[in-house]
Amino acid sequence: MQILAIMRIEHYRYVYFEPQALDYPLGKELYREFSGRDDVEVRYTTSHNRVTGLVTAPPQRAFAAAKRTLVVGVKRSLEFSSCRPSAHYQLPLATGCPGMCRYCYLHTTLGHRPYVRVYVNRDAILKRVCEYIRERSPKLTVFEGAATSDPLAVEPLTGSLALAIEFFAQQPLGRFRFTTKYAYLQGLLRLEHGGHTRIRFSINAQRYIERFETGTLPLDQRLHACRRTGEAGYPVGIMVAPIFLDKGWQKEYHELIKKVALVCGDLPDLTVELITHRYTKRARKNIEAMFPEHGLPMDDAVRSFKYGQFGYGKYVYPGQRLKEAERQFADWCGEHLPHSRIDYLV
Repeated sequence: MQILAIMRIEHYRYVYFEPQALDYPLGKELYREFSGRDDVEVRYTTSHNRVTGLVTAPPQRAFAAAKRTLVVGVKRSLEFSSCRPSAHYQLPLATGCPGMCRYCYLHTTLGHRPYVRVYVNRDAILKRVCEYIRERSPKLTVFEGAATSDPLAVEPLTGSLALAIEFFAQQPLGRFRFTTKYAYLQGLLRLEHGGHTRIRFSINAQRYIERFETGTLPLDQRLHACRRTGEAGYPVGIMVAPIFLDKGWQKEYHELIKKVALVCGDLPDLTVELITHRYTKRARKNIEAMFPEHGLPMDDAVRSFKYGQFGYGKYVYPGQRLKEAERQFADWCGEHLPHSRIDYLV
């Protein structure tokens, strides 16, 4: 276990193991590490999707307890979900995140189970990657490692990103990407990545980070992490998310793009992804229970309703406002980040 892992081990109060997870080297390593600590309660579960014995009420305490819970399990389903618009497929190395962002879309998919899950059968997962790559050959196939998690948040514990990065470096037709709000990069910057992994940093205007993104890094640390990653030869990017189109948004996000330019403006092949704020009925219900004074703009009357790729409806900004945002960001990036490209705005 790397020394860096100690930084994140202390975050977890409860650690659950599936019995099958102990058949894998990573499962055994994590068991040795956590079972030797007096400040961690080791428990067992029959499934990484079923955790019992945690605080269940009130919602705020239940959420906080779940965020300090780690589940070590085996990923049984190896049918990867699609991941538009960022990639062809999700790459399931982990689920959940120790951060406590109030707006997080995982409030819909995870609901009252926001504990962090890591998967130890990584060889089987990467073998499935090879099958997907062969199916699409000779086209490139892109895999997203952060569709249901922030995998860098648990990298000091698992080393799974390092394993994946070195794996994709050997795949002529495979590409890997993930996004993060953290900066645990020490184990990644010296890897032979072959330029096949793009690391993106999720950012927002500082007041939204302070108000809504509890347990994550400040903006300047994320930008400097992006800088270091680009200097290590990785393709890098920024993801501005979620974009709140409320009063004064133009000034705040223009300033944000100028801050990006000061730190990362000369990095080659910098990508920009733009995701406006959206929410589902289920997410709103969970957010209101967990964060009674959340402060998020969730007024159905000023939103449009649309169905997403996974079949559930969500409330988004109307099309005209999205077009306005797209024009503004294109102008700002053209002026301040001329070496960048905008991949999409949704």
